[in-house]
Amino acid sequence: MIRSELGRFWRRFSVSVGVTISLFLILVVTEQMNLEYPYEIVKQLASSNAVVLFSTSGNDCMCTVAKRLLLGLGVAPITIELDHHVAGPDIQAVLSRLAADGSRQPIPAVFVGGKFLGGIETLIASHINGTLIPLLKDAGALWL
Repeated sequence: MIRSELGRFWRRFSVSVGVTISLFLILVVTEQMNLEYPYEIVKQLASSNAVVLFSTSGNDCMCTVAKRLLLGLGVAPITIELDHHVAGPDIQAVLSRLAADGSRQPIPAVFVGGKFLGGIETLIASHINGTLIPLLKDAGALWL
């Protein structure tokens, strides 16, 4: 019992530390990039991380659902809070163009393995139909 509790704590701690370090590095990289090119920011973040979640902080329940689903599966996505990012509105415009498939809500936007998966509807549908786990494994976000 104690061993399993310690294991759960360690996984949460290591995920938390890894995400914090990754977020710091992402902030440094995006500050060094030319912010006139939000598409390049999205492309760089998506291609250099297994799972990226563009989100908003606060009371957006769909963003919370996406975060909790991924964390519940054991994935620690790189989360970019657009309302706290310097180029947030420009990045959101890029994501709106990517989600031009009729999706009503481009945020949250999920990238897996460098490819745009979609919004919350696609994320949940992929989880329900069983295609999300293989995608996450192929991207290197899950090892089991």
